[in-house]
Amino acid sequence: MRRVLPVSVAAFAAVAAGVVPAAAGGGAPEADLAYHGVVSMAGGRVDLRLVPRNHGPSAVPDATVRLRWSAPLVDRQSLPEGCVRSQARAVLCRVGALAADDVGRPIALRVRLRGAPSEVVLETDTVWSAGAVDRNRPNDRQRVLVLDTGDAYHF
Repeated sequence: MRRVLPVSVAAFAAVAAGVVPAAAGGGAPEADLAYHGVVSMAGGRVDLRLVPRNHGPSAVPDATVRLRWSAPLVDRQSLPEGCVRSQARAVLCRVGALAADDVGRPIALRVRLRGAPSEVVLETDTVWSAGAVDRNRPNDRQRVLVLDTGDAYHF
């Protein structure tokens, strides 16, 4: 008996395994994904709130954002629904469908870093967008330096 996964689950699993489908050219819809948020760190605990946005012109049926830290995460993490650990330093979170010129569901998570570093760099980027082409990649690729002060850093 063959099991068939829904497209979004199969794609999320492929991204989690490190397989990133190439965006199709030509007739593929064009979208402009961006992520804005706030991040803070205290005692090796990082709190992140991220809001996805699609500037259009087309809708995105589903998307996945990668959150990568410059320091490794502790082995045990409690992640929100829709997020999965993909590497020692990375988490993937499902963004979901985004209409053109729409704001998505906020993603909030707390992770713990191994060794409680005094600073960490957080990188965000889209790793899957259900075939939509994003020609403006700089606004979905962010790098934020976060100091272990408890201060909030907005991006």
